[in-house]
Amino acid sequence: MEKSNSFNYYKSENQNLSSLNGDFGFGASDRRFAFSRQASFQQSQEPHTPISIDLNDSRRHLLSRSVSGIDIPLGVYWSEENEKFSGEGKGSPEKFSVLVFVLSVFQNIRSGNRYMKRLLVMISLNVAYSTSELLIGLLTGRVGLVSDAFHLTFGCGLLTFSLFVMAASREKVNRVYTYGYKRLEVLSAFTNALFLLFMSFSLAVEALHAFIQDESEHKHYLIVSAVTNLFVNLIGVWFFRNYARINIAYRKAEDMNYHSVCLHVLADSIRSAGLILASWLLSIGVQNAEVLCLGLVSVAVFMLVMPLFKATAGILLQTAPPSIPISALSKCLRQINACEDVLEVSQARFWELVPGHVVGSLTIQVKNGMDYRPILEFVHGLYHDLGVQDLTVQTDDT
Repeated sequence: MEKSNSFNYYKSENQNLSSLNGDFGFGASDRRFAFSRQASFQQSQEPHTPISIDLNDSRRHLLSRSVSGIDIPLGVYWSEENEKFSGEGKGSPEKFSVLVFVLSVFQNIRSGNRYMKRLLVMISLNVAYSTSELLIGLLTGRVGLVSDAFHLTFGCGLLTFSLFVMAASREKVNRVYTYGYKRLEVLSAFTNALFLLFMSFSLAVEALHAFIQDESEHKHYLIVSAVTNLFVNLIGVWFFRNYARINIAYRKAEDMNYHSVCLHVLADSIRSAGLILASWLLSIGVQNAEVLCLGLVSVAVFMLVMPLFKATAGILLQTAPPSIPISALSKCLRQINACEDVLEVSQARFWELVPGHVVGSLTIQVKNGMDYRPILEFVHGLYHDLGVQDLTVQTDDT
């Protein structure tokens, strides 16, 4: 027996293809292998330009990296060590308890990082303020205060969902969620971005309505509410000041969620500042001041959130990873097609699971009777250096 450091499994020299596939639970004609790469201090995290590799060069060990491995499908060879890692033990997926999951999430919130604790404080301030505004509006009959309170309540719900996602994403991989819960961060960021786009549209409609109606009937009592709301939101902007930018290079899924929370409170701050400015301009007799301020706020919020919306939508729609140029992926395909034993490469698909985690799959048609293992090693080496973390390659004979 010879231990391979590259693939993390044992193999004998005379082990043939059918016995290997049989051990892994595949049929004799099924040649699907999933390659994965984990982060290592020995390897740069930045993607590299694909390089040419000579298959005839026996001096080069294509898979001598300690960070490479073959993923065995879940359900096959599920050892006790894997069960401990998944956090489920010997129970079946159907026995997964929602209550246990929720309790675990609350425990993660209590022991969370500083951003989770800051967001909890931010939500508490917003809930206290929106409740007070709602009560005052109901007691005094101010419809504007009641409407603004409901707007803040809906925003608090989205911030609470973001906090829940921050805690849930820390849960470990299990048999049901084989990639874990990290993509919830992307979903939360997309939800916040969608809400902000809706707010931008509603502000534009409100500006149009203010242009049509008589501005002298506009209620100026909202100035106190806007000032208080601005103060509360500025605290949130200070909490997430490291993400107070429009374009951010997202390296992890957490970055997207934190950025969406920051944009959420920043957009609310801009909205409050616009209402304050409009009220002041109206008080000094400036015509159509509310229309101008609301229009500017609508455009500002739209431009602020659009990059985040595009980035999150691209991940959820599984578009080509922006971290890897299309030309580099095409070059890899040309190098694979140039191999002597390769007849055709098809169904090449690459996408981002979350920011910084690229997944890919492709099918390679090889000549009948040829040993496909060197080809697999060559393909894995190409995409490994390009920055693809998980690669599934299926080989077919002619």
